Amino acid sequence: MKTLTKISTAIVLSLGATSAFAQEKVMVGEPSWPGAKIMANVIGQIIEGRLGGEVGYAPGANAVIFAAMDGGRGDIDVHPDVWLPNQSSFTDEYVDEKGTVSLSSGSYEGKAGFCTPTYMAEKHNIKSIFDLATPDAQQLYDANGDGKGEIWIGASGWASTNVHRVKVRDYGVETFLEPSTEDETVFYARLKDAVSNEEGVVFYCYKPHYVHALYDMTMIEEPPHNPDEYTIVQPGDDADWYAKSKITSGDVVKTVKVAYSNSLNERNPAAASLLANIDMDSDALSELTYKVVVQGGDISEVVAAWIAENGDTVDGWLGLN
Repeated sequence: MKTLTKISTAIVLSLGATSAFAQEKVMVGEPSWPGAKIMANVIGQIIEGRLGGEVGYAPGANAVIFAAMDGGRGDIDVHPDVWLPNQSSFTDEYVDEKGTVSLSSGSYEGKAGFCTPTYMAEKHNIKSIFDLATPDAQQLYDANGDGKGEIWIGASGWASTNVHRVKVRDYGVETFLEPSTEDETVFYARLKDAVSNEEGVVFYCYKPHYVHALYDMTMIEEPPHNPDEYTIVQPGDDADWYAKSKITSGDVVKTVKVAYSNSLNERNPAAASLLANIDMDSDALSELTYKVVVQGGDISEVVAAWIAENGDTVDGWLGLN
């Protein structure tokens, strides 16, 4: 069966967009965050360059993209970066209930937590979140010399910042490290200096993110996610949110997939087959994000170079190996 699939895919690839294998234009949704824009471009360039198809890009929020995929009219056919369980309300409705949208079989992991430079993790054996709740950590991460360490928990106003404010309290870290909420730009300037001088720094982080391509970082271990030990109430919901929140386990590990309209199975079966098989790597996406966001590379050029250098991976998505 696998051999027949390879042969069929090869025939489609060789004939391209001939009348025998007519391919309708594929409209790829383009959410606002960098990883999604990069994934949209990866998908678009493969459809154009390897399948001989025509692609358009349509900026839009999650709700708009899923509703368009459900409609199946070709307004938007693809969501390139579906984070689960964050977007499970959409997949519950359109994938599980209506059956108008499908998800790729492959995925990459999205993780959130705390990071410290690997030189700190290895030299001082900082591996667990509880290693930060010690007098030693207080000294190691005291950048301003006030006798107490610091831990950046995100910028003020971020929903994730409230989560990590609760975490450092409930893990016992706040006793030794003062949580800071300086602007992201300010913090990353401080991070650059700290890494250059091999000084102690610990901060909120997530994957995929360009920081993992920029520096050698270690994600600090937390207890596995347990919904019974993870209660967060946001300030907009309750003025007493901080007292009513309690977190003593790590975040849910996110699964990130590609979603596509099932109408593509008839309108452009070659594209549908590609989308079903996409299996991106988190570290590869972090590297691409670094090249685009930090180095200022043109997104189409950066993606084209990655596709050229990762032919085996792309061939796998196309069912050719």
